[in-house]
Amino acid sequence: MSTDLRKCLHTVSRLTCHVVWVTKYRFKVLKGDVQKRCRELLIQICEAEGIEILKGVVSSDHVHMHIEYAPKHNISTILKNFKGRTSRKLQMEFPELKERYWGQHFWASGYGVWSTGNITDKMVNEYLEHHRKKDDNENSNFILE
Repeated sequence: MSTDLRKCLHTVSRLTCHVVWVTKYRFKVLKGDVQKRCRELLIQICEAEGIEILKGVVSSDHVHMHIEYAPKHNISTILKNFKGRTSRKLQMEFPELKERYWGQHFWASGYGVWSTGNITDKMVNEYLEHHRKKDDNENSNFILE
């Protein structure tokens, strides 16, 4: 896994998360050519949007991805793009999917997302506590609690 920071003109970041979404009714339709094409489409979307895939798996009825993204993105828009673009393309290219999923709803609504990273809550709290103690004498900091 890359530990490089994403540097832009005014920001330095490393935003990573683990996302999961499932097919409608958990039908096991992501097999063979459909599975390969779904993988290709997700890679294309990530390349176009500047999202790095750290790891990912396309299973028969769901997708797991560990991604790194820029601060200009937000998870809900990223997932909307993943699900919308893959649904549209897969149903166009594989007519059997269009027949199975009437109403053009290929993915189930919703998704799961968990933030990941190289620092823990404990580390952040210790860092903040360090700054709180250091600046207590100056009374220049407002404590947010």
